[in-house]
Amino acid sequence: MRLAEVFQRAVGGDGSVGFSAFDGSEAGPRDAAIRIEVRTPEALSYLASAPGELGLARAYVTGHLEIVGDVHGALAHVSDMSLRDLPWGQRVELLSTLGRTRLATRVEVPAQERRLRGLRHSKARDREAIAHHYDVSNTFYEWVLGPSMTYTCAVYPTASSTLEEAQAAKHDLVARKLGLRPGMRLLDVGCGWGGMVMHAAREYGVRALGVTLSRNQAEWAQKAIVEAGLSDLAEVRHLDYRDVRDNGFDAISSIGLTEHIGKAKLPAYFRSLHRKLKPGGRLLNHCITRADNRQRARTGGFIDRYVFPDGELVGPGHIVSLVHDHGFEVRHEENLREHYALTLAAWCRNLDDNWDDAVSEIGLARARVWRLYLAASRLGFERNDIQLHQVLGVKLDGVDAHFPLRPTWP
Repeated sequence: MRLAEVFQRAVGGDGSVGFSAFDGSEAGPRDAAIRIEVRTPEALSYLASAPGELGLARAYVTGHLEIVGDVHGALAHVSDMSLRDLPWGQRVELLSTLGRTRLATRVEVPAQERRLRGLRHSKARDREAIAHHYDVSNTFYEWVLGPSMTYTCAVYPTASSTLEEAQAAKHDLVARKLGLRPGMRLLDVGCGWGGMVMHAAREYGVRALGVTLSRNQAEWAQKAIVEAGLSDLAEVRHLDYRDVRDNGFDAISSIGLTEHIGKAKLPAYFRSLHRKLKPGGRLLNHCITRADNRQRARTGGFIDRYVFPDGELVGPGHIVSLVHDHGFEVRHEENLREHYALTLAAWCRNLDDNWDDAVSEIGLARARVWRLYLAASRLGFERNDIQLHQVLGVKLDGVDAHFPLRPTWP
């Protein structure tokens, strides 16, 4: 059996994907819209030397393995490409086909792979993790995220809504859940490029402070605030949320930060936010979660080493319990999983539309990391491997939640 045929058996799939290999062999439909090309022996070496997604990432990022056509479609049609996950019979057959000597050759770990040092979730290590992902290039993020520069799950009013409409709807949903009114003070932790801060100031007359560990984000956001004429109400600081000295906020939004905190640090995180609120103040926590509470918190090798170092995801029940157990009363919770799949699909299209510019800006290997990451994340939400939950809590004023009898948002 030739290499492409063995490889087809190894990765599984539904028969709609074509395969080709460096030995000239082919398998699957010749006119397939999606093809996987095993271009060099090193591709198989990467897949054999690392389990599951990490081996695939190394082979794809380095260009030894190519996905021709839609990356999301390819991932949806085949299983994880890892020789270690194969039954020994198939694995031996593939090893024999390739040749033991070639496969045993040591392969170099791609330069884009990151392993952090120091105490996990210390301030110094968190700064390094955030810089790895967010301090890439503001120009690159503008191409991928679009004009809103919002790097979190949008909320689609309809299936035909644009990404910009959906991001504005997300910010407004958060504002309405928090009950924002003119003159209130909002703290937005992990504020990104300041989208929520500017929305709250512009649309609700709120005095809004955002903090982010990314220097690139803070500089971009402050410039945007000035250009929008919102400097009297809005501010973004390059600051760890743990170092915010201000207190007495009427509301706190945390949109996409919890994933970076670490499971062990979450109790201190929620206690910290509780202390910063006035009695009757509300917290909106918006984050990616596991689909249940039984799975491990740490992310897989690809996400951890290439995308979000030290990221950890917990189940929605764990988040709700922690919010309850650290001073808040939970008043509302919802899962926006399908909305994140739509958001990621839009980001994938943006990256494809700006592919040549993106490669020029951040390099081919890193652009390939992003193409794989966005497509795999979209698939994760579609398959319910991961979810997106918004949890709304209130810091009671005695026993009074200062909350309406029914929600004031649709």
